[in-house]
Amino acid sequence: MGCAIGSLLSSVTCCCGSAACSLCCKACPSMKNSTSTRLAYALFLVLGAMVSAIMLIPGLGDTLDKILPGVCTNISIPFVIDHNQLINCKSIIGYFAVYRVCFSLACFYALFMVIMIYVRNSNDPRSSIQNGFWFFKFLILLAICIGAFFIPQNGAFEEVFMYFGIVGGFFFILIQLILIIDFAHSWNESWVEKFEDGDREYYYGLLIFTGIFYILALTVAILGYVYYASNSGCGLHIFFITFNLILCIGATVISVLPKVQEYNTSSGILQSSFVSLYVMYLTWSAMTNNSNPQCNPGIFGIIHPSNIKANLTTISPTTSSPVNPYSPSSHVLDASSIVSLILWLAVIVYSTFSSASKGDKLMGSNKESTSLTEAEPEDDKDLDRQKVWDDESDSVAYSYSGCHLIFLLASLYVMMTLTNWYKPSTSDLTSFKSNEPSMWVKIVSSWMCVLIYVWTCVAPLVLRDRVF
Repeated sequence: MGCAIGSLLSSVTCCCGSAACSLCCKACPSMKNSTSTRLAYALFLVLGAMVSAIMLIPGLGDTLDKILPGVCTNISIPFVIDHNQLINCKSIIGYFAVYRVCFSLACFYALFMVIMIYVRNSNDPRSSIQNGFWFFKFLILLAICIGAFFIPQNGAFEEVFMYFGIVGGFFFILIQLILIIDFAHSWNESWVEKFEDGDREYYYGLLIFTGIFYILALTVAILGYVYYASNSGCGLHIFFITFNLILCIGATVISVLPKVQEYNTSSGILQSSFVSLYVMYLTWSAMTNNSNPQCNPGIFGIIHPSNIKANLTTISPTTSSPVNPYSPSSHVLDASSIVSLILWLAVIVYSTFSSASKGDKLMGSNKESTSLTEAEPEDDKDLDRQKVWDDESDSVAYSYSGCHLIFLLASLYVMMTLTNWYKPSTSDLTSFKSNEPSMWVKIVSSWMCVLIYVWTCVAPLVLRDRVF
């Protein structure tokens, strides 16, 4: 019995220590403490996103009614639902649950963002909190999440927190662009270097991928004209597509100007093509938030246009059709949201393991590399076990508060993405409608993206006394 208790305590100690991602096994690769910590926080975020996505599964409420009949019919919770009314399992899933789970994630990262302000190295006592105590952190996150479900379900919380989500999503979109530019620069520099070493296939590879990105961007623009801007009253969409195409062409021209490339040798059309594709994706995503059904057929409307034409005879162009968040059809993410989630996951993974300079600066890194399996200390190489070693005794490898801020914004962005950027249209959260403020947030984000990219191209030319 004593051995069993001792084994249990040792396991708990392992989970609470700094070896967060070792999971107490030898199979995991050795890694730096800074990398394992960011991986653990990213896993918390992905876990929360997965729980939120599960809450949107069609028929989940009916399944809970069958599996947990006592919970769903015999318990009342004051203040959560109308006093003395029994719990309806269908009322604690769907968009209701997504908002509260993501609210919990945001509060969790905000808490640690404040706690970790101005941590300089691992000698700071707060560093041990940042890099350890994972079991207790999970309990804190779970407690916040449970408490979030006690927020009154009167629609006020959803209405207010939606605007926090819009703002947070806007800033995360800009962060995505910075990381995308970072990735494109790293990709371009790597393949150009290999081409200069004599491998001509990398040169052809750059041309092929550049052409693919431009073709995809142009395809998105053409499809936008055909399906989102062909009806009367869709002049705003025509402006969005045309103006952003002009911006992409202008950014491409600037990136290849001789004067720009003289001071910024890494500037090239690969990055421009990548950014152009991202900007046109944002344009398409913005148009999917237009409340005018004549200008927003949706993916199903494009596939089955006859159904949309029938609906347009009964729906006014100035009104939106409400969507029941508990109906099976409303739980299906649209194509824009699916692409957004894939891109979101890629950005989270890249920001966690990136060794590129711009990505490290975004995460507040003070070191040149943050790779997953960098060479470990000589004293530990002969140890036949998984090893997470301290690489921050002199200075932290990244800004702790900055890292939590990015994850906070990511949690708000995934909340808006999972709910298709919809807006609660009734106080009891029984219907949602397209959110035009979200449309403008995405369009302004696309313009900001072009400005940021152009600045990365011309900054070495403008600020010649600085090293980039």
